[in-house]
Amino acid sequence: MGGISVWQLLIILVIVVLLFGTKRLKGIGTDLGGAIKGFKKAVTEEDKDADFEQKKQVEEKSAAEPVSTKTQSDAKEKS
Repeated sequence: MGGISVWQLLIILVIVVLLFGTKRLKGIGTDLGGAIKGFKKAVTEEDKDADFEQKKQVEEKSAAEPVSTKTQSDAKEKS
């Protein structure tokens, strides 16, 4: 009950090549590579969009808050 040996993997590879053919396997590999590249690009863009949204929210929050020019001494004088 051991693992799969190298010879068994080679036999499986030969059967897969005979069933699908090299052109079809090459096409599948190309499609899979393109899908992975697209996924990585989408994840990267999502991270950039999230960072942009956070920066935008911080800027909007700071712009909405009134800036107080009063000092503590001014507040004491009015009391």
